[in-house]
Amino acid sequence: MGRVIAVANQKGGVGKTTTAINLAASFAAAEVPTLLIDCDPQSNSSSGLGYPKDPQRFSTYHLLMGDAQLDQITLTTALDQLWIVPSSKELTGANIELVTLDRREFRLRDAVDRIRNRYQFIVLDCPPALDLLTLNALVAADSVIVPMQAEYFALEGVSELLDTVERVKQTFNPGLAVEGVVLTMYDDRTNLAQQVTDELRNYFGDRLFTTSIPRNVRLAEAPSHGKPALLYDVRSRGAEAYIKLAKEIMDRVMLRASA
Repeated sequence: MGRVIAVANQKGGVGKTTTAINLAASFAAAEVPTLLIDCDPQSNSSSGLGYPKDPQRFSTYHLLMGDAQLDQITLTTALDQLWIVPSSKELTGANIELVTLDRREFRLRDAVDRIRNRYQFIVLDCPPALDLLTLNALVAADSVIVPMQAEYFALEGVSELLDTVERVKQTFNPGLAVEGVVLTMYDDRTNLAQQVTDELRNYFGDRLFTTSIPRNVRLAEAPSHGKPALLYDVRSRGAEAYIKLAKEIMDRVMLRASA
């Protein structure tokens, strides 16, 4: 049974999509069957894996509207063990169109449950907002990964997200958990980063991942080539960090399974 992980933070520019793409690619590189579902109307996960915007292509929008099954819209990638469900700008309208539909919060969960056993990990790239699209992802997910920068204001946004996770847990998805918080665009040479990290460690405890993601030019360049970092430059610090993060998550999941 696949583990469904939502990558979420309502604050933009924190490396959410970069994390979704590269975490999914790192799982796949470890020979683990992985599906990445792009739930963001900006479609950056889709283009970052080589699928530029195409209004004719079926997408997550059609899935949520009940016009297509996951099988019909799942695409291959350059990695043998990685597949993607692309997004489209039509998804913007889904927030309004979903309101009148039955089981509007469970649309993604119902679709994912049918194919869970085919993948070991299913990664959901959420939009940078606490809307119906993000709610669908949180209801479908087993756990949430929160990317954030080591800045003082960042904690405020994460607190809001954690409140939302708790409400979703109480109302729709009692099994939902916080998989962990990962620091992105991290520069350990600054005193500020060290201070914020210490505060986050006190606040989150072992929910703060040991692995942090450094600022890295190659990591930033990779999406423009339609590739995850490990295919663009596997020796880059960014690629190595996401491979390490994937291993940390897989180790945690295995430890829980054996407990």
